[in-house]
Amino acid sequence: MTDKHDVVAELEKVSAQVEALAQRQAASPLPLAELVEMGIGEVEAMLRIMLRAEHKPYASDAELLDLWKTLVKGAPHWNTIRDNCRELIYYRNCLASEREDALPAQPGRMVMHTLRHIVLYLRSHAEQQDSQGDQA
Repeated sequence: MTDKHDVVAELEKVSAQVEALAQRQAASPLPLAELVEMGIGEVEAMLRIMLRAEHKPYASDAELLDLWKTLVKGAPHWNTIRDNCRELIYYRNCLASEREDALPAQPGRMVMHTLRHIVLYLRSHAEQQDSQGDQA
């Protein structure tokens, strides 16, 4: 893994973007489709940070679930965020197929909770690597 402080700093930048998105959403909610796409983009950015940190190659055009699949190979602890990644794709698919009725109550709020969970897990993982003597 690259220097954990660099990884944590990169994740902090994305975390700040997620919090800015949350504030924007609270002040003037975005259309759900736009929020979901922005959320997916933030998660893709976070996964790319972790893939670089773990020196795992990935396709430059890889999308969310492909990035996650690459990250989880040989490191099953990444299954912790699997359902969060899949949830965002589920929201995208519901909106694309005009099945808003299949979404949870307050889906915009759930998107933000999901993003925050992923940020927290990735940052915690990165911060703990050196203390555990692990290579991510």
